[in-house]
Order: sequence, then C-alpha cells, then structure tokens
Amino acid sequence: MMNSFDVVIVGGGVSGASTFYTLSEYSDLGSIAIVEKEAKLANISSSAKANSQTIHDGSIETNYKVEKARVVKLAADKVKNFALRENLQNKVIFKNQKMAIGVGDSECQFIQDRHFPFEEVFPGLKLFTKEDIKRLEPKVIEGKDGKDRPENVMASGYEEAWCAMNYELLTHHFAQKGKEKNPKNEIFLNFKVKEIKEVSDGYKITAHNGECLHAKFVLVNAGSYALPIAQSMGYGNEYGCLPVAGSFYFVPDLLRGKVYGVQNPKLPFAALHGDPDVAIHGKTRIGPTALAMPKLERGKHLFSKIGWELLELDLNKEAIAIMFDLLKDQEIRDYVFRNMAFELPFAGIRMFLKDAQKIIPTLKLRDLTYAKGFGEVRPQVLDRKKMKLELGEKKIKSGKGITFNMTPSPGATSCLQNAFVDSQEITSYLNKNFDKVRFLEELNPIELESK
Repeated sequence: MMNSFDVVIVGGGVSGASTFYTLSEYSDLGSIAIVEKEAKLANISSSAKANSQTIHDGSIETNYKVEKARVVKLAADKVKNFALRENLQNKVIFKNQKMAIGVGDSECQFIQDRHFPFEEVFPGLKLFTKEDIKRLEPKVIEGKDGKDRPENVMASGYEEAWCAMNYELLTHHFAQKGKEKNPKNEIFLNFKVKEIKEVSDGYKITAHNGECLHAKFVLVNAGSYALPIAQSMGYGNEYGCLPVAGSFYFVPDLLRGKVYGVQNPKLPFAALHGDPDVAIHGKTRIGPTALAMPKLERGKHLFSKIGWELLELDLNKEAIAIMFDLLKDQEIRDYVFRNMAFELPFAGIRMFLKDAQKIIPTLKLRDLTYAKGFGEVRPQVLDRKKMKLELGEKKIKSGKGITFNMTPSPGATSCLQNAFVDSQEITSYLNKNFDKVRFLEELNPIELESK
C-alpha cells in the first residue's frame, strides 16, 4: 500500500524543513512528509559550506531600498526569534559585529546618505567613522605600510548583533521539532523524484528507485531543481533559469565580524564580503565570486548520471536573448568576465586578491586559500514574457494543490516567512486550520501589532 500524506514537501533544505516545522506546529494537518534526494538533509544549498551563514535583514545589504529592507527585516526577525526561543545561541545562531563599508569619497557619501533613513527601520544602527572602524575592525583600516589606509572609509552597522546562522543545523532542528510534534510525520532520504503525477485525489510522487508516495498537496522547495520539475508538469514555461554559482576563499582569522562592501544595484549578486566562519574555527571566508554555469548543482559533473542538466534548464531562445541583452551593459559585462577570470589558474587568485584587499588591505597572496567544495548554485529566474532577469524569489502556484518555489539568496533568511505564506495556502486549500495569530505572537509580535 502506498504511503499517503496530507502534504509532501520536495526538498530537505532549510526552506522545506521550516515549512515542515511550521505546518506541524501551527496547523491541524494529519501528516506531513519531506522527500530529499540526498542521504541527509541540508546537503546542498543549506549546507554550512554553501552560503555566507548570514541573517540578511537588510541593514547592511546596500542593494535594498528602505521599503524592501522593512519587509526583509520582518522575515529575518522570524528566523532570529525562533533560534533565540529555542535556546540555540552559540550553537546555531551567533552574535558579532556587522557593517557595510564605503571606501573612497563616493562610497562614503553613499553610506552616509543611506544610513539615516535606515536608522528608522533598524534601531541601534550606527554610523561608523574611520576611527570607529579601526577600533572595531583594525584590519579593515590597516594599510600595507602599517599605517592607516589612505582612503576615506565609513561604515553603517552594529557593534553587536545576532547576525550569523548555521542553516544546516537549523534545518535539522526544524526537522526534529516537526517529527516530535507529530509521530505520523516522515522524512524520506535518498528519494530522488522521478515524476510527480496528478491523480484523482491529489498527486503521486515516484522516486527513481520505484518508491511511491501520495499527497493531497505537494510543495516543491527544491532550489535550482524546482523550475525543471514545474516545467515537466506543464507549469512555469514562461520562465527560464540562469544558474549562478558562488565560490569563496579562506583567509586567516583577520576579521572580528561581518564586513560587507557596497553592492552594484544592477547586479543580483552580493558584493564581496568577509564572514568569520561559524562552522570552522579560526577561518574567515571572503567572497563570493559569481559564475554562471549550465548545471543545477555545483558538485555534480555536467554530464554525470544526474542528467544532462543543460537540457533540463530549458535554455530556450528567449532565455539566451535575455542573457545576451544583460551583457550589453558594460558594468554587467565587466563583472561577468572578471568573475570568469577568477576561475583561471594562477592569474585568477591574483585578480581576486586585488578585490579582497578593498576589505583587508594587508591581505597577501599566501593568506588566500581556495575554499574547495564551498559555495553553491543559486537560480536566477529569467522571465521570457517580460524578457528580463527577475530579481528575488519566484513562486509558481497551480491552484490545483501543487506549488513550486525558487528561492535564491537570501532564501534561507526568509525561510520562516516563506513557510508562513505557504502554510496559509496549503491549509486553506485542504480546508484545515492554521494558527496565524500564535505563529506571529511567538515569532514576530511586531508584525501582529502593526495589523
């Protein structure tokens, strides 16, 4: 007899696991399952190796406008509040300094102009002078000659904040809590989805090994794989996918906290930043580089038995035209080619060093070690109708009991907000109850008070 569940979540990363927990804790659903193609949860994008381990609340992400930051902060507060309620301090969530720095007069003016409106959204946000930065992050100000670097430097940020997160451990905690709440809930590992087929009373999910599950509702939170799964069922054909992989370098423990640069608003990729690694003691990560590549997962060979991923990407003529159109912009073109050059042997690391020295001027070539196996693919969505790159998350709702989520960075930060939205859709579709008030009371009371 086929195992049957009210809801099956495809994808065992932090997004899938947070919805598993949210539905288990705040709804009256009878049973929920996660299916994950890997041998353990959080093995791809939610792995501690795959992201910058940052709670992106919008305070130091300089590509956000105030309105966007206000929304992002509400999402970030949910995941922060959850970790603190669960007493996960210094195990899953960590406190340190964080700042966005401007180097040179133009960037310093930008930081100053940006800071004051953001103060209203982020209480306690401080504007740091060069002397302040020298006290908080001496290596950011120390020049190559041992004196202070010559450029004007200014920053906006916090001297101390709960801002670092091990999303891999958070995923496992969500899953454990969901299992404890309802013994009927299940997690299926090594379950690589071959087909999702609509049947009279829901959906049949079939794995490559022949195992089958039945669900009344299916939520696909499968990262880069979400769009190919959707398109295999006839949904989302108006979209293409541009997979972009990030790489990192390790440097010695030179930074005390998170130091972010000013981001180019034209680019959907994070500016270079430094982050003390929460999973590896004594290491600071610098990155990411950003490289478009025709595969859905960084660690898989393009022509491995995982599939001809170039074909799975549905690289139609519109998607290719959008990419070529993006390259017409000189800033984007220069950025793309520079990041391609970072991958070159011998020369690449030397080029990266020059960029990294904007954050740590005294950095030397011997200090840099390529973080092999770190970084992962993030899907950037291409809209074939509007003929443009779509920034941010994308959701494909069928209205028929199956929804597909594509969550590029900062999807991990937004995991509980996305779970909140998806849980309401799922319970409404299945005529079940969701305790929205208790969810907000426990995880984001400010949002409840504003309604």
